[in-house]
Amino acid sequence: MKKVYFKTFGCRTNQFDTQVMMSKLKDFELTMSESEADMIVVNSCTVTNGADSSVRAYINGVHRKKPSSKVILAGCGSHSKGEELFQSKKVFGVIGHSEKESINSVLKKSTPFYNIGDLNHIDTTIVNEFIGKSRAFIKIQEGCDFDCSYCIIPSVRGGARSHRESDILTQITKLASNGFGEFILTGTNVGSYGKDRNSSMAKLIKKISNIRGVRRIRVGSLEPIQIDSEFKELLSEPFMAKHLHIALQHTSDKMLEVMNRRNSFKSDIELLEEISSYGYAIGTDYIVGHPQEDEECWKKAINRVKKMPLTHIHAFTYSKRDGTLSATMKDIVRGDIAKKRHRELSDIVSSQNLEFRKKHNSNLEVLLEKGKNGTYHGYDQYFNKIEVKSGDDLSGNWVFIDNAVVQGSKNVALFK
Repeated sequence: MKKVYFKTFGCRTNQFDTQVMMSKLKDFELTMSESEADMIVVNSCTVTNGADSSVRAYINGVHRKKPSSKVILAGCGSHSKGEELFQSKKVFGVIGHSEKESINSVLKKSTPFYNIGDLNHIDTTIVNEFIGKSRAFIKIQEGCDFDCSYCIIPSVRGGARSHRESDILTQITKLASNGFGEFILTGTNVGSYGKDRNSSMAKLIKKISNIRGVRRIRVGSLEPIQIDSEFKELLSEPFMAKHLHIALQHTSDKMLEVMNRRNSFKSDIELLEEISSYGYAIGTDYIVGHPQEDEECWKKAINRVKKMPLTHIHAFTYSKRDGTLSATMKDIVRGDIAKKRHRELSDIVSSQNLEFRKKHNSNLEVLLEKGKNGTYHGYDQYFNKIEVKSGDDLSGNWVFIDNAVVQGSKNVALFK
């Protein structure tokens, strides 16, 4: 039986899509070792030109190390760079998002193929296991209706569309019965869930919380305008992880307008302060060095960051993405300046995270991943990383930690 290896790039949505493909293998053996594989499925990311370069570099490396392997390109990169890679014979085959559920028959093809499918597909696969993880990512929607100037994702994932509620609840029920207790709801624009099905994120979460075995629910990146009064009613519920990731992208109203965003600093800081009052850690995405981000604009923006109760940050140095409006803009920010601003931003939020952890180092509920030599890692309810040392095998276990020692970017504890 031929062996198949999956290489996943990018976001949690891609991680779920890889699990879908793994679950569909019937006539092939899944391997976790690239060197053993006869076929390699690359689930690609194309969010930036750099992401495309990483995928291309990986594929070139496979050709050098194991030229006999058949490489199949899947994921968002199939829609942006798939044809080019196929024509240059860098890959044996290309599939779009709508074809991943047919991966078993796709892998049987004996001649090169390019089958990009369509962008209106909704998965119906129910995954019974999340291989290699103690937490489960659950994709609840696909696509995005936003039109941010820097983003190509709507053109490679399609418009926003929700998965069927019954499929989501069945999915979580099966995983919960198999021992999973933490569920991370993910999607291209997860907060848009339900708009097309007369439902909402809050209604879905309430139903998920009633499933036996569900212990903690995390939500992927939300847009500020998607956090309404119905969602806020959930903030005190014990099943909610005490961390929200809210995609601000910037704190300058000028830059938010340039980026064609739907949020503003005034409403953003009011929202974050309200959520913080419930004891939540708050993360965000932030793009540094976008065209037209001049020095005056940056100084104002970074001073605003200091006023916000941010504890986590996913900061990006702007990377040109061909095919977007931002790629045509003038007043480019020099790379060295962008990197300096990135460091300044990251240092501020790291400092705020340290202070948060000092105040929240007790009553930590942690789900641990697999350990090695008595050392385990996991994340607490605030999405802060913790290292736990124990003589017992704690892989995949929930533990309660009091008085964790705050060290650098993580907390450390001894579990007795």
